[in-house]
Amino acid sequence: MTKPPSSQAALQQRLQALSHERLQGMRRGVEKESLRARPDGALSLTPHPAALGSALTHPHITTDFSESQVELVTGVHASAEAVLDELTELHQFTYRAMHDEGDDMLWVSSMPCGLPTDETIPIGRYGSSNVGRAKSVYRMGLSHRYGRRMQTISGIHYNWSLPGVSSEQYFALIRNFRRHAFLLLYLFGASPAVCSTFVAGRQHELQQLAGSTMYMPHGTSLRMGRLGYQSDAQASLAVSYNSLEGYAASLQDALTRPYPAYEKVGIRNPGGDYNQLATSLLQIENEFYGTIRPKRVIFPGERPLHALRERGVEYIEVRLMDLDPFVPVGITAETMRFLDVFLLHCLLSDSPIDSPDEIAALARNQHRTAARGREPGLVLERNGQDISLSDWGLELVTACQPIAQALDRAQGGNAHAEAVAAATQSLLHPQTLPSARVLQVMAQDFDHSFVAFARSQSSRTKTLLQDLPWSSAQQARLAAMSLASIEEQRRIEAADTLPFEIYRQQYTAPERLGRPTAAPAPLGAVVTA
Repeated sequence: MTKPPSSQAALQQRLQALSHERLQGMRRGVEKESLRARPDGALSLTPHPAALGSALTHPHITTDFSESQVELVTGVHASAEAVLDELTELHQFTYRAMHDEGDDMLWVSSMPCGLPTDETIPIGRYGSSNVGRAKSVYRMGLSHRYGRRMQTISGIHYNWSLPGVSSEQYFALIRNFRRHAFLLLYLFGASPAVCSTFVAGRQHELQQLAGSTMYMPHGTSLRMGRLGYQSDAQASLAVSYNSLEGYAASLQDALTRPYPAYEKVGIRNPGGDYNQLATSLLQIENEFYGTIRPKRVIFPGERPLHALRERGVEYIEVRLMDLDPFVPVGITAETMRFLDVFLLHCLLSDSPIDSPDEIAALARNQHRTAARGREPGLVLERNGQDISLSDWGLELVTACQPIAQALDRAQGGNAHAEAVAAATQSLLHPQTLPSARVLQVMAQDFDHSFVAFARSQSSRTKTLLQDLPWSSAQQARLAAMSLASIEEQRRIEAADTLPFEIYRQQYTAPERLGRPTAAPAPLGAVVTA
């Protein structure tokens, strides 16, 4: 009887079966959120700069939850360098538009700047069309459900695909990613501290460092811990990633099941204004918080879940990356290359089905790493056994080395191997991690003040980006894109015929989530988060 190959041998076999052409076909893109802040470190309360175009329709410059939260979206690229080039250009254009309207800067930290009272944080505005109103009502729902402060956390989403990967294989990748996500939180977490305005009136486990600065001494990413995108309601969701069908059924339930606390909020308030899009546990798919999502480009008016059911997974979205405050655009090419290697490792490794017990253990691992990742000897859970974070992390980066070498052979150079080597050094020398560096610089130069540190880094970053070369052709091209987006918003608004309440009811109807037997009729413009 033939002995089955070991997990590592199986990974090697799958790696060798990948052609250079498929590896060269790997694609990635970035979505990067940043708050607009005043020079004193307070949240800017002004509207999204007009020169940036329509936040509803601009393909590359929009807003996230808040009107004060810029989101820059690159296209899909064949290399990390190309992503970085476009992301840098979008930052340069954004800073020029902001300069024309005032002295705001982009906050370089994932944890927010000084915040006003919760109800004063402005929700994103997208015009008078049904789709624009739906986006704002969705955000109003988020504010009722979770509070506005939580939504001001910013991060980087990394979108990734490889040719020839099936939905089943993407879900296997996702299961392994969730198992190993602690490594990314440890290596790239950069939010160990926060301004006390973020936790005012909330229960928390933070310690006071100095003045208005709260922190966790060994924290890596407060953004991905219990202070971040967490909720009691969503904690009741034990979403399985064992198949597209099971995942879709879990989301369908959350999108259609009435949730008593949200039923009390209601769709509208007594004055007739909208409180939320729906009273279900999730208003729309994007409300489901996760470290990684299966994704598919959607048609106008189509629900994301319907698109996944009809056409399968097209790419995955990594959602746990903090902004690196020491890097002008929040992420480096080296980090992107490590993500490419890491995601390939998740794809090629054996991926057992998950279970409720494992899902619960993974949540504990995430919270432990976010709050105490640099604590010497920190222990995580793996297959019901304890294992130190550093030992498990070194196992993973060692297993990533042949993948990095294969990518370097396919693409030339040795940049992927260098990225894995740098991760190894970070595991061996935790004082060099971004989360450790943030606390070190705060102590050395800013009297342990988080706001003073982030304000200084934001100001330096603003100057650096404004001083980069910038051509009239670049300005003209991006200005034209902004004007075109404004015209597109006007066209959408002029074409609206449905009353908003009818639009809302149709968009949130359960049948729009996709059924094996029927596809819903076209609705018009699309609601996205």
